[in-house]
Amino acid sequence: MRVFISGGCKNGKSTYAQRIAKHHCADHLYYIATMTATDSEDLERIAKHRQERDGLGFTTIEQPLHIENILINCYHTGSFLLDSLTALMSNEMFSVHDSFDNNAYARVSAGLIKVLANIQQIVIVSDYIYSDSMLYNPFIETYRESLAALDRLTAKHCDVVLEAAYTQIIVHKGNHIFRDTFHEIS
Repeated sequence: MRVFISGGCKNGKSTYAQRIAKHHCADHLYYIATMTATDSEDLERIAKHRQERDGLGFTTIEQPLHIENILINCYHTGSFLLDSLTALMSNEMFSVHDSFDNNAYARVSAGLIKVLANIQQIVIVSDYIYSDSMLYNPFIETYRESLAALDRLTAKHCDVVLEAAYTQIIVHKGNHIFRDTFHEIS
């Protein structure tokens, strides 16, 4: 089963995603970490996520670029948690200091489609960063538009689409699957 979880920052998405991935674990449990630290706040967030996973049985694979490369290093029959599309898109789009890659969406979406074609048990996390009304420079707007397109693509290919809002889980797609499969972890 493929599950997509989006929502605002610090709404419990990662914790909930861990529970879903663990619930579906067959033989291998993978945490695909895409975030690269750029400051002390990022380091604290990464440390917090590692602490939350401690003892849960995840094998962590750092994959900040080229998401399709996880297919080389993992058993495809495992249960995966990809956290997050937000960081992955940012890494791909802004990977070289002071530069911008306008082709990042095409590369990330192609890689993600390969992953989704080969992995049956995956939970994918993304941050909902579209609700403010600020005007951003063209590079940031392109990033936001690319992430939104990537989120829509992911939602299309997933069986269940969830939103974390104010620590509540809202089901947007696959309500019957969610109700039948995940009621005990809600």
